[in-house]
Amino acid sequence: MSIQWRKGKRIAIVGGGPGAISTALACLKQGYDVRVYERQKTCEPFGGAVLLSVPVLAVLRSYGIDIDNFGAPTVTYFKNDKGLERAKLPFNPKIEKRLGIKGWHYGVLRSTAFEKMLSKIPQGVVHTSHQFDSYTEYDDTIELNFSNGTKVEADILVGADGIRSNVSKQAFGDPQLFHIGIRLWLAWCDHIPDIPPNYGYISHNWQYQASFFPMIHNGKPGFEWWVVEPSWEGKPVPRDVKAHLQGILKDWADPMPRFLECTDFDTQVYRWEIYNRPSMKKWSKGRVVCVGDAVHPVSPYAAYGMGMAIEDGYFLANALRGVDLVDIHAVNAGFELYEKQRVGYVNHNMEFARYMGRIFHGLPWPLAWLRDLVFNYTPFLKYTLEKGYLEGSEKETLALKDLYQDKSSA
Repeated sequence: MSIQWRKGKRIAIVGGGPGAISTALACLKQGYDVRVYERQKTCEPFGGAVLLSVPVLAVLRSYGIDIDNFGAPTVTYFKNDKGLERAKLPFNPKIEKRLGIKGWHYGVLRSTAFEKMLSKIPQGVVHTSHQFDSYTEYDDTIELNFSNGTKVEADILVGADGIRSNVSKQAFGDPQLFHIGIRLWLAWCDHIPDIPPNYGYISHNWQYQASFFPMIHNGKPGFEWWVVEPSWEGKPVPRDVKAHLQGILKDWADPMPRFLECTDFDTQVYRWEIYNRPSMKKWSKGRVVCVGDAVHPVSPYAAYGMGMAIEDGYFLANALRGVDLVDIHAVNAGFELYEKQRVGYVNHNMEFARYMGRIFHGLPWPLAWLRDLVFNYTPFLKYTLEKGYLEGSEKETLALKDLYQDKSSA
C-alpha cells in the first residue's frame, strides 16, 4: 500500500522494538504519518518471557490487540528461599473494575506479544536494514542520515533504539552507562501440571533471587522463570549454565529446582548483564524525543522495561494529539506534556528497582543476614513494595481514563 508522508504529520522512529512499534501504533491512531527504521533485517525482540502489567495490557487493547488470551492474572508473593512468605502484592479492585482486566501481572513470551503488535502495523511503515548514523535539524524539519546512504526528511524524530541509542547520544551526549552489579538469567518452559494456577513468586536467599510466573505462549500455558545473581563488568560467564544454576537452586524450596529439567538451555535461556544510566530530567531536545531504554533502561526489579517502553509510545502520541508538527513551539509543548506525565514516574520506578537490586545483591553477609531477619519476620518488605512500587503505579493507572472499559467511572 502507498504510505502517505505529509509535511506537518511526519514522524520518523529509529528502532524496531516494542517501544518503537507502540509509538508507531499510537501515532498512526492519532492520524500521523509514521515510518519506522530498524537496523536489523527484521523487527524482533530479544529474550524470552516478560511480565506485562494491567496498564500495558490496556494500552495494547487500545491498539486493537486481543488481550483475552495473553495470560492469567497472577497473585505475586515475595518469599525467602525456604518458601517463607514475606509479602503478597494485592490486586486493586478499582483498577480491575475500571479497566476491565483482572489482577496486575501477566506473563507472556516477548515474541508472542511483539508478534501481536507487529500484526497491527500497516505494510510499508517498517523499513529494515537501516542503520541510523545521525540527524541534522533545521527550523521546520529534521533530516535523518543512514549508513546505507538513505536520507529521510521528517518533522520529528523519535529515538527508540535501545540502551545504546545513537539518537539519544547525539541529542544528550554520553549516556554514562554503568553496570549495576547484577546478572539476569531469564528462561521459560512448558507447563508443569501440579503447580497451582494464577500463582507466582519472587524469592531470595542472602545473595540470589529465584522467581517464576505462569505465562501463555501461542495460546498454551507455560512458565517464565529467572535467576538474578551478583555480577560486575567483565565477570566470566559459566561454561555450563545449567550446572551453574543447579548449584544456585539445589537447596531452594519447590518448585524452583524443577524448572531446570523442563527447560531447553539451548533455546529457552537468555543472559543479561544489567546496565543503567543516570536519571534524566529531559527526554527531548528540539525536534527529537526518546522513549524506552534510550532514556530510561530499567533493571529487572521493576519487571517493567518492555511495559514502560510500550506506555511511553502511548503517552507521547496522546501528548502530540492534533499538533502541527511543523510548528516547533507546539511540538515542544507536546514534548513537555509527555515529559511531565512520564519522567518523574519512570525515574522513580527505575531508581526504586536499582535500589532493590542493591538491597538484595549488594550487601555484605552481616548486613544481608540482618536484612533477611527483618524481611522474614516483619511487614517492612510489604510496606516498602506498596509505597515504593504499587502506590505510584496504581495512581498512574487510575489516571488512564481513555483506557477505561467502565465508562461510568471516567
